[in-house]
Amino acid sequence: MAVAWRTRSDVWDRFTASDPGLIRLAAAVRTVAAVLLALAVLAAAGIPVPMLVTGGTAAMASTATISEARPKDQAVTLALALPTALAAVVLAAYLGSWPLTAAAVFLALIFAAVYVRRYGERGKALGMIGFQLFFITLFVGTKPQELPGTCAVVAAAFACSAVARFLLVRAEPEATLGRLRDAFRARLAQVVAAQTALVDSAAASSSAGPDADRAVEELRKQTARLHECALMIQTRLEDGTREPRTAALLQRRVAEAEIAAERLGVLILKARHHEGVDTLTLHLPESLLPGELLPSGPAAPAPVVPEGGETEARLRRDLRALHLLVGRTATQDRGTALTHLRNRLIAYRDDENLPPASPAVQDVFRAIGELTRAVLGLRMALDGPQDESDDTLETMRSREELEAEDASIAASDEETPEPEGLERPTTRLAFQVTVGSALAIVGGELLSEQRWYWAVLTCWVVFLNTTSTGEILVKGYRRLLGTVAGVVAGAWLAGVVGERPWLAFALVVLCVFGMFFTAPLSYALMSFFVTAMLGLLYTLLNTYSTDVLVLRIEETAVGAACGLVAALFVLPVRTASHTDEQLREVLQRLREVTEASVAQLGGTPAPDLLDRARELDTALDALRQSAGPLTHPASPLRGRRRTVRYIVALLEMCAYHARSLAATAELLPYSKRIAADPRLVQAGERIDHNLQALVARLEPAPGDGAGRGGAVHSGSSVAAMLETAPGPGGAGAGPLEPGTVAYRVLRHLQRLDEGVVGLARPLGAPVDDGRGTV
Repeated sequence: MAVAWRTRSDVWDRFTASDPGLIRLAAAVRTVAAVLLALAVLAAAGIPVPMLVTGGTAAMASTATISEARPKDQAVTLALALPTALAAVVLAAYLGSWPLTAAAVFLALIFAAVYVRRYGERGKALGMIGFQLFFITLFVGTKPQELPGTCAVVAAAFACSAVARFLLVRAEPEATLGRLRDAFRARLAQVVAAQTALVDSAAASSSAGPDADRAVEELRKQTARLHECALMIQTRLEDGTREPRTAALLQRRVAEAEIAAERLGVLILKARHHEGVDTLTLHLPESLLPGELLPSGPAAPAPVVPEGGETEARLRRDLRALHLLVGRTATQDRGTALTHLRNRLIAYRDDENLPPASPAVQDVFRAIGELTRAVLGLRMALDGPQDESDDTLETMRSREELEAEDASIAASDEETPEPEGLERPTTRLAFQVTVGSALAIVGGELLSEQRWYWAVLTCWVVFLNTTSTGEILVKGYRRLLGTVAGVVAGAWLAGVVGERPWLAFALVVLCVFGMFFTAPLSYALMSFFVTAMLGLLYTLLNTYSTDVLVLRIEETAVGAACGLVAALFVLPVRTASHTDEQLREVLQRLREVTEASVAQLGGTPAPDLLDRARELDTALDALRQSAGPLTHPASPLRGRRRTVRYIVALLEMCAYHARSLAATAELLPYSKRIAADPRLVQAGERIDHNLQALVARLEPAPGDGAGRGGAVHSGSSVAAMLETAPGPGGAGAGPLEPGTVAYRVLRHLQRLDEGVVGLARPLGAPVDDGRGTV
């Protein structure tokens, strides 16, 4: 029985980790509940099938498009959405007999629906609902004489949506944040499991074999997923917590756990393979392990951890103990076993408790102790007061440090100015979508006078959540791919359904669930479910034919092409220029985090360090999205794809070290282990100069801009700079002791300096190593 319970618990942990906060599942279930409730109510009232389709779509639109965090805000938006939907239905019904007028009004509606996105989530929801209800009214062919019944159906659908949202599947921000925290625990446990597998994978004679490659790739994936979950928590902290101080505390503890887990992975890589491995290995996809770097050169050094030795057995045992500790909440603790495990692992923070081994292996055990301490802090923040009766001396010291840090937390807000005029993304997008939709109407009419709105729908959709022409091209390709597959599935499902309308409705509901559950994961899958659903709807309306679905493919291709043309010629945002803009933003955020962290580590207070680190993460996430078309497997520019991937990996490495510096600097005023060192300011000056040079290099200017921004400085290492620089007493200082916090800060600064200098070559910036500019 206990084994079965653990199995179910493991399966659930995996599911919650794959869908952090159950956000996708809740959205899909809520939408399906609203659609089912609406269909049940309307069918009980004897509503004909065409109106059922309108009611189901209205319930789906009013449920899925409203995404504000607070129920009060959702209720206001839903109340405003009903008159918006009714106005769209009335317009479409009366204009259906005048195609040219209907097309002109449709274009105006499209412009307005995109433009109002500038007003946030509420504007976005109202625009989407107006567009979708206008579209579905044309799709169903509602006549003016049917308007009273149709408006009643839409009102009933909105009422069902309210019941599903506020009674059946409530979207409480506190509950969502709580599920996200559980997902973070699960993903943290998966990272530790991947680290354990990495230790188990490589044999002493082939530390870079296929098994090790797979283990490293799994560790990369799990580390990235942990970071994704941390960002999701960050975006929901303000709405999911009632006190700013609580939000700041959660932010700090999540950041500490993420950084500690990533650091442990890097140190295991170094100890398991050889000292040449650095943080970049954990961030660059398909990067080679040391044994593969120079296939024709000398063999890679032997792994530092000897296979089968007592130290490795101890390391494996401690990693499995850490995995058990991470995966359990305070309420799941039984007896004192986990307490003893925690005390044993956290003791590695004290050098006296480290096993006799090489410095690289001792670093791994220290990292296990630091991650255990971060897990303790996470438990204190999430689960409240803990039983302290069995604490050892090191655990007590760690708990006191955490409590001192918690007492110091203060929250702050900072507003970012919005661009104006055509520089505002929503304004530019409104013009682009409107022009593209006008072209799609013309192209769609040439294919079919009755189905032209499919082309318009495709043009509209490929512009949503995209910025550059490359993103639009990739999204259009994915929509076309999903549509083709959906046509095949729709034709098969139409044959299965036959004359059984309730089976068709049941399959439509399944398609609705699939649409919203897979939308954040794969746009092609979402398009597949949409097209399969359309095939079923045509079956319900008795208008199904294979020719109609083939026409949908043609209209989809026309809509995607029109969208691309509009993106290329109407206020275009080139993929390269947009990526450069995002890259400048990342470098500027990196500079701000580094400058503030180094200042505090040097003795000058700097507030909001972790907030700045999260702003860096957000900017880096936006860069990954904008660089997606450049790194897409179908991209013909192979060399450019490798370069962009290398740049993004370097920036991820730099962001990790910047986050680590920020987290360490945050502890400075409250920790007995860290002391300010003014020499760090000198070390940070070179990094700051180099980041300024790279930002200036990317600034737009007439011509190719070669030589702008000055040279990037390299030369002596950060460690050498600190050893020769005068210390607090005026004399130079010797090398720092491994394992100390100061040594760790030095390593982060060194890796950050190397990463920034490494960006110079792919960005075309000159490098001055003290002997001349290269």
